[in-house]
Amino acid sequence: MSAQAKDRPEGLSAYIAVTAAYWAFMLTDGALRMLVLLHFHTLGFSPIQLAYLFVLYEIAGMVTNLSAGWLAARFGLTSTLYAGLGIQVVALLALAQLDPGWAVTLSVAYVMVVQGASGVAKDLAKMSSKSAVKLLAPKEDGGLFRWVAVLTGSKNAVKGLGFLLGAALLATMGFVWATLVMAAVLAVILVTIAVTMPSGLPKGRKGAKFSEVFSKSANVNWLSAARVFLFGARDVWFVVGIPIYFYAVLSDGSEEQNRAAFFMIGTFMAVWIILYGIVQANAPRVLRAKDRSESALIGAAKAWAWGLFLVPFALSAATLASPEPQPWLTVTLVAGLLLFGALFAVNSALHSYLILVFTRDERVTMDVGFYYMANAGGRLIGTVLSGLTYQVGGLALTLGTAAGMVALSALTATRLKAPDNAEAVV
Repeated sequence: MSAQAKDRPEGLSAYIAVTAAYWAFMLTDGALRMLVLLHFHTLGFSPIQLAYLFVLYEIAGMVTNLSAGWLAARFGLTSTLYAGLGIQVVALLALAQLDPGWAVTLSVAYVMVVQGASGVAKDLAKMSSKSAVKLLAPKEDGGLFRWVAVLTGSKNAVKGLGFLLGAALLATMGFVWATLVMAAVLAVILVTIAVTMPSGLPKGRKGAKFSEVFSKSANVNWLSAARVFLFGARDVWFVVGIPIYFYAVLSDGSEEQNRAAFFMIGTFMAVWIILYGIVQANAPRVLRAKDRSESALIGAAKAWAWGLFLVPFALSAATLASPEPQPWLTVTLVAGLLLFGALFAVNSALHSYLILVFTRDERVTMDVGFYYMANAGGRLIGTVLSGLTYQVGGLALTLGTAAGMVALSALTATRLKAPDNAEAVV
């Protein structure tokens, strides 16, 4: 038996521990996003002001991902994981100190800074868990794609539960107590993971240079560009547009209807993310990945992107056909966005698999960090455009912008090549 095979059980234990910590983190991340969005919307914040609350979160994610790969290579994956969990605890505690009597400008600035810290935390935890897959997953029989899909899909299902949890906590406990409870639970999980973490993950290398984070692989760079547009297309409607649209349809502003609207919006967002996670976890089966070559899966990434484009394009047209909210439009939007989630999940799973195909073991944290910097960049663009397009042109413009960004993602993906033919540098 090879040394790698002998080490597999220990490595698998480390992977399970990292994944469990990541699940706990993503539960609070989803809950915090819903808490902030709904709480400040009820305080009268405009769509653009709501988008501002998440801008620094995404900017911090870009900076963090660019440096997190080097930090993990230098200090080890467990160090970046613990740092992510610890920063999130501090961010939750800081958010609980928000004073309702502050001026709007001060409140926005304060929440932006706290959300920025949360963005740093999220991407430290994400990079740690995603890099662990490349190092620990079995290489044969499609094992890498299965492990990537299960990790990413389960993470998104957990984040979906977080959206529902955040709406429920806001409706039952209020903003301050909700953030304090989440901080306490996550702190307990951090201590537990730190005490029980098994060995099996690399400890880091002192010679790692920061300049190594910039990839010279054409495939890594083109895939990262496609990722920017893919996640921008999701967040342009997901962050502000759809929650605020549904709130306008479901509530007249009274306390009773507000609570009902919170639960219904939180439920929809949770169902969307959970469906996305389930489909993503089953993407290898949907694509029959075990029986397909890497070249065929690269081709699938292009084809599925064009399929995704049709959904926001059709929904934008339907919204234009009904300027005022109608029951049929609401049903169409719910069904269409759930379909968007399923198709988006397959696209995202293909991207998450391909980045690990295109990178090498010795560069995995660097390339994964660079790729998720692009992911955060897409979310940043989508977040800003979400508030801006909704305020300027309503939901129709928001969904039309999503369609345009998916088209750009599909066009960028056409530059990907099979690894054997991908030695070009860009």
